[in-house]
Amino acid sequence: MRPRLVIAGATGVLGNEVLRRLVGLRLFGTTQVLAREPITAGLRGVGTTVVPGDDPAQWPPGAADTGVVLFDPPRLFYDRERALWTPVPQQLPALAGWMRRSGVTTLAVVLPHAQGRLPEALKRGLANLDEHAVAAQGFERLLIVRSAQKPAAVASGNWLVALAHWMLSIFKYMVPSSEQPVRSAKVAEFVAAALQVAPPGIHVAAPETVWRAAQGDLRMAVRQWLGA
Repeated sequence: MRPRLVIAGATGVLGNEVLRRLVGLRLFGTTQVLAREPITAGLRGVGTTVVPGDDPAQWPPGAADTGVVLFDPPRLFYDRERALWTPVPQQLPALAGWMRRSGVTTLAVVLPHAQGRLPEALKRGLANLDEHAVAAQGFERLLIVRSAQKPAAVASGNWLVALAHWMLSIFKYMVPSSEQPVRSAKVAEFVAAALQVAPPGIHVAAPETVWRAAQGDLRMAVRQWLGA
C-alpha cells in the first residue's frame, strides 16, 4: 500500500509547485490538503481535509504517513488558495504534534524560497521558528529545507577587486542563470527528491545547499547532502 500524504500550506507559487510535483510522482496513495472550507481540488487524486479552527492542538487526529508544511501566503486572486489553510510559524509545533497523532512518520518543513517578498510579520516568525520542538516530536524522518540562498562571497581587502565588483554590478540586469534566485520549481524538485531517498534521522538543508543543488544535477546533490 502506498503511503498517504497530507500537506499544510499548499498555497503560493511554492506550495502549488510542491503539491503538483509530489502528486505527479504517484508515490502516494492519497493526498490531502488542509483547508478552511470544502473545496474541489484541481488535481486528480487530491482531496481536502477541513480543519476545525486555527489551533492544531484541538484537531481530531487524521490519517497520514508523510506530512509537508509550507508557509507561503495564498495568492489572493486564487479562490481555491484563499480557501486553503496555511500555518503561521507559531503554529508549527502544534501542527507537528497533530501530524504525529495522525500517524505521520516523515515530515518535511519547507521555508519560502523567496523570503524577501514576504510580509515582515511572517519573516520575523520564520526567523524564530521552533525547530527543536518539532524535532522532539519523534518523527522517524524530519526534513527542514531552508530558503535557497547563494553562498556569500569571500570578502577581499584588495581595492582593485572591490572596484571590479562594483563595475560589474552596473550590469546586474544581465544576470546569468546561475546568479538568479532559485525558482520555486527547483525547490519543489529538491523536496520531492529528498522525500524519496532520505534515511531515518533529522536532516537540515542549509540555504547554500538548496542553492547549489539547483545549479546542476539536483538529485545527485540531494543524495550527497543526505549521504544516501
